[in-house]
Amino acid sequence: MQNKSRSGMLILVLLFPFLSGCALLVAGGLATGVGTGVAVSQDRRTSGTFVEDEAIEVKSNRRISDKLGGKVNINVTSFNRNVLLTGEAQTLELKKEAEKLVRGVENVRAVTNEVAIGGSSSFGSRSNDALITSKVKARFMDSGQFQVNHVKVVTEDAVVYLLGLVNAKEAESAVGIARSTNGVRKVVKVFEYQN
Repeated sequence: MQNKSRSGMLILVLLFPFLSGCALLVAGGLATGVGTGVAVSQDRRTSGTFVEDEAIEVKSNRRISDKLGGKVNINVTSFNRNVLLTGEAQTLELKKEAEKLVRGVENVRAVTNEVAIGGSSSFGSRSNDALITSKVKARFMDSGQFQVNHVKVVTEDAVVYLLGLVNAKEAESAVGIARSTNGVRKVVKVFEYQN
C-alpha cells in the first residue's frame, strides 16, 4: 500500500510543473479537503501561515504585474512569510522596485532577491528548470531522509533554491541530494533552521 501511495505521489510531483494554472485549480478543487488537509497537517507551518504564504504570493504577483508589467519575469515564492524572488528584470532599478513592492505586502518578514538582470528566459530554459525541480523532488521522496513537504524547491536557470523549516540534518540531506541531481548548476539555501 505504501509503495502505491509513493508511486502516486511521485507521478504527481513529476507532472506538477507541467500543469497549467487552470488544470492546477481543477486538480486542487478535486483534492480540497483530503489533499489539502494532509498537506497542511504535515507542514511545519501553522495553517494560518500556510494561508498567509499563499496570499503573499498572490498579492506580490499582482503588484509586480500591475506596476512593472512586461519589463520583468519574476516568480514569487513564500515559505513561512519569507519570500524568494527569482526570474529576470531588464534593469537593476526594476529588480529593486520589485523587491520594494513585495516588502510592502502584508505579513512579509524577509525578501531574498535572486532576480537576474536581463531578458526573460526562454520556454526551453523554463521547461528544463521544471524538469530539474521534478527530479530533485522525486529524489527527495525516494531517499526517505525527511518529509518531502518540509523543503520547497524552486529552480531558475538550473540553480536550485531550497526553502523550508528544517533541522541541520535535513538541510544537509536536501542540499546533498539537490547538488547531485543531473542538470543542477548550483544550490542556494534559503532555509530557516529549527533546533
